[in-house]
Amino acid sequence: MSILVTGGLGYIGSHTVVELLNNNFEVVIVDDLSNSEKFILDNIEEITGKRPIFYPFDLKRKELLEQVFDAHHVEGCINFAAYKAVGESMVKPLDYYENNLFSLINVLQEFKKRNISNFIFSSSCTVYGQADEMPIDENTPLKEAESSYGKTKQMGEDILKDFSKAYHKKVCLLRYFNPIGAHPTALLGELPSGIPNNLVPYVTQTAAGIREKLSIWGDDYPTEDGTAIRDYIYVVDLAKAHVAALQKLINTENETALDIYNLGTGTGSSVLEVVKAFEVANDVNVPYQICPRREGDITIAYANADKAERELNWKSETPLEEALKTTWEWQKYLRSRDL
Repeated sequence: MSILVTGGLGYIGSHTVVELLNNNFEVVIVDDLSNSEKFILDNIEEITGKRPIFYPFDLKRKELLEQVFDAHHVEGCINFAAYKAVGESMVKPLDYYENNLFSLINVLQEFKKRNISNFIFSSSCTVYGQADEMPIDENTPLKEAESSYGKTKQMGEDILKDFSKAYHKKVCLLRYFNPIGAHPTALLGELPSGIPNNLVPYVTQTAAGIREKLSIWGDDYPTEDGTAIRDYIYVVDLAKAHVAALQKLINTENETALDIYNLGTGTGSSVLEVVKAFEVANDVNVPYQICPRREGDITIAYANADKAERELNWKSETPLEEALKTTWEWQKYLRSRDL
């Protein structure tokens, strides 16, 4: 069975490709390399002994996408192709709406035209906005997202709900919290371009001396130490959830199905707690400075992922400190490649 993975050389996509290959799926990747590197393809092959098929183009190029579907018997898709930086989305909103939504619609048009089902959407806890109660479960009311990035995820979910209902398709929306860490081989990990927008790669680059200081965006939140709280989930655990969700869709007999799952650990950690845990786990120092809050950031978010455990037989199992050790090993690997 061939599975299309859009954005499959990116951070979460590459880890998911590994898990798909390990579960004997054939994988076709489309990635424009705007936020990834070609050597990741070689590393996937080194880890799995299998080389996925790869097409380097932008999904907004409909004619090239059509050729991929002509060449391969695609029976499902996991969609990771999206810009993802909350702060950047606030200053480049049109770029986010164009990239994140047009590419999604183009893939769905091919699914409709060719009568393909089994579509998994990489969504986010940002669709909840600042929830009134913790932990957040799938029945938590959605509020208007705080960022343009979050709004593209909300819109993407709405598009897929209509798609599933109108065309009788099996769809799964995976709302995950904050992925961290790297593959245990240290051959895959988060590879931000420029100054990282996410906390953990910023921490590792600071510890490695690439950045002078870590910027902590706000210490005046109504939390115990004043810094924002998030649910940090190990990326390999997250990747395995995508395979579990795909297998559930494939085995679902109903032609129309819409599943929604939160993917997280169920535990919130503050920014300062993550920094200190990284220092302890890796015996390094991370200098930091306190900066004003970023527009679009919320105070606290952590998951109730009981539904995923119940229906997908999946649960996040990797402790925070262990995940932070893998991300430091990845940083050392990047240094060895002068990246």
